[in-house]
Amino acid sequence: MDQDADKSGEDTQDIELGLPVDEHIEEVSVGGLRERRRGVYLLPNLLPPGALFAGLFAIVASMNAQFEAASLAIFVAMFFDGLDGRVARLTNTQSAFGVQYDSLSDMVSFGVAPALVAFSWALSSMGKLGWAAAFVYVAGAALRLARFNTQAATSDNSFFRGLASPAAAALLASLVWSATDLGFQGEELPGAIAALATFVTAGAGLLMVSNFRYQSFKKFDLRRRVPFVIMLLMVLVVGVVTVDPPRILLLVAVVYALSGPGQLAVQRLRTRRKAH
Repeated sequence: MDQDADKSGEDTQDIELGLPVDEHIEEVSVGGLRERRRGVYLLPNLLPPGALFAGLFAIVASMNAQFEAASLAIFVAMFFDGLDGRVARLTNTQSAFGVQYDSLSDMVSFGVAPALVAFSWALSSMGKLGWAAAFVYVAGAALRLARFNTQAATSDNSFFRGLASPAAAALLASLVWSATDLGFQGEELPGAIAALATFVTAGAGLLMVSNFRYQSFKKFDLRRRVPFVIMLLMVLVVGVVTVDPPRILLLVAVVYALSGPGQLAVQRLRTRRKAH
């Protein structure tokens, strides 16, 4: 009877809906064999549209000089992006469609949106140099995501190769948010701040396509039990962030962005000491 139910379920998946939309068919591995399955997993694929909407909101808000709202929208997109992968892994609903959908969402939310927010806020005053910095960032995000997709199956999940696009977006968003909170925007924006924003934007783009190793935190298991003190520390972290969100988030983003080059520098220093 169970076999009949399973067969009925498979037949239900194969029913043509009759809609003027191409049905998605994907090859999956089942017991070492390749099978063709129709449709997509609903739960994890409900989250990328949230990140897409937040990215679009950030772009529109920056066009209206609402830079604080634009920066917050990028962090909201990061929240949705962090959830979809974990939900897929926890519910065992990973798929090739989900990987590509998430990647395209990331390109909008963490590639195009941060560059346009930074450009509208400060880079436009730098002329062609600002255009170049924004382009380097967008191109770096595209190359970073393409490299990640092609190497995801063979790379070590414990580390990212190159700065992840959400981390690069957090760096720009927290910089814009911090400076705007201090009143640095529009005609009151000093040239030094604009130059710093240009350097950070181009630097983030280059870090995304670098070979520096960054901790991914993907092996952090949310389902296992932890000591009560860990929960207390998490509450304290949230409390510290709420004291001064833009500056605290900027500090975290800068430390993480520099951790890749920092680890390489420490390794080379240790190698030289051993050689001597």
